[in-house]
Parts: sequence; C-alpha cells; structure tokens
Amino acid sequence: MTGSAPPPPPSTGGPSSTDAPPPTGTLAPTERSTVRRGARRARTERADLHAVLDAGLVGHLGVVVDGAPRVLPTGYGRAGDVLYLHGSTGARSLRESAGGQVCFTVTLVDGVVYARSAFHHSMNYRSAVVHGAAREVTDPAERERGLAALTEHLAPGSWDATRRPDRRELAATSVLALDLAEAGVKVRTGPPGDEERDLRTPGEPVWAGVLPVVTAWGEPEPCPELPSGVPVPERVSHRHPPAPAAAPPAVPTS
Repeated sequence: MTGSAPPPPPSTGGPSSTDAPPPTGTLAPTERSTVRRGARRARTERADLHAVLDAGLVGHLGVVVDGAPRVLPTGYGRAGDVLYLHGSTGARSLRESAGGQVCFTVTLVDGVVYARSAFHHSMNYRSAVVHGAAREVTDPAERERGLAALTEHLAPGSWDATRRPDRRELAATSVLALDLAEAGVKVRTGPPGDEERDLRTPGEPVWAGVLPVVTAWGEPEPCPELPSGVPVPERVSHRHPPAPAAAPPAVPTS
C-alpha cells in the first residue's frame, strides 16, 4: 500500500482459530491453510503474503449465509497484518460475516502456460488465501484507519486529497477487519512441465512457452462535470501498478 494512510491499528481480533500462530516473519501454516496440492509452490515468508495482497485490487470474500456458501468480489486494504473490508450496513453478507469464520482470496494471473500436451497447460500466478474470524470494527479511530487503508490501496493519495466521509456516510458503511495470522501463499512461475515423451515426439514440433498477462493503466478520463482546465493530479497521472510479489525464483514445475 502506498500513500499517506494513517499508521496501522493494533491487531485486536486474535487468532482466527485455536491453532493459528501469531503474525511473525514467516508463515506457519495451519491445518486449513497448508498448501497440499503443488506444495513446492508454497511461499513461507510473510512478506510474500503482503506482496500478493498489495499487488491486487479485487479479492473474493467467502461466507456462509443460511447454510450455503456465498463468494463476493470486493475491494480491500491492508494495514500491517490486518486486512480491512467494507460495504453497506444493509448488506446481509457483511452482517453474517461479523464474528464468523470467513475465507478471503486474491489471485493474480501472470501468464498462460502453453504445453505440448493439453494436460500440462497451466497458468503462472500468485495467490493468497486468508482464513479467520471477521471482526466488526466499531472504534471510530480504527474505522477511520481502515477506510483510509481501503482508499489508499485503491487510489493512493486520495485520502488526503478528497473530502472525508461524513456522519451519514459513516453510518451507512460497515467495516470489517480480518487478521492475517492464518494464511497461505502459492506461486507458479516458469515454463511448462512437459512429459519427456512429448519432448521427443517425432514430427512437427508443438509450440510451448508462456504468454505473459500484463495489466496497465490507461489514459485518465475526466468527469464530465469537471470544470475545464483542471489538470490531472500527479497522484493519478503518475500512478504505477503495485510492485509484483518479490520476484520468486523460477523453478522447474509441472
């Protein structure tokens, strides 16, 4: 997260499950956050978790409503080892989340992997999965810090440059906090992991490799109600996408 958001609040939600470790420099996977399929792609540094979260813009919040799963795309913001989510106070999904167990995910696709066989086609990606009990934020100071984190994650520099939420807007907004104590990170990089038999198949070679996926910012489009001659501020015109997760080493993978 960039910009001038207030300092992160202390984490008061506690671990999300009885075996969840407190935040440290490394991730200590629990039973439900342990990467099992493709375990060699798991990342163990907490910095890798932060980097994936900071690079994304949209996450997916999984909740249970009336005994059925519900997955909702949503914006978010990180302040230290706390993730903040927000929405309308009228949203039942958020009311159901408060105090209950949730799952929050962020996935970044870096490339499509073309292999010599259909089976080994894949994607290069970075993903984070967070488990825990969502905590409703009621303290006014922490609510402000959470909303600042959300704003600065989406549009760095905007919290200080625009009008702050008024009482009516704050009353209509629900803010949830999710501790990052229990999380897993998984990353795939590199070329396809083809079978030896496909590498040696006689005849015309089948192209294999990676087609990178690139996301870029476009030209700013001013609001039609904006007075003529108002320049695009530097916080918009010079914006760059968040840095990718610290260049994980490319390792042979299948």
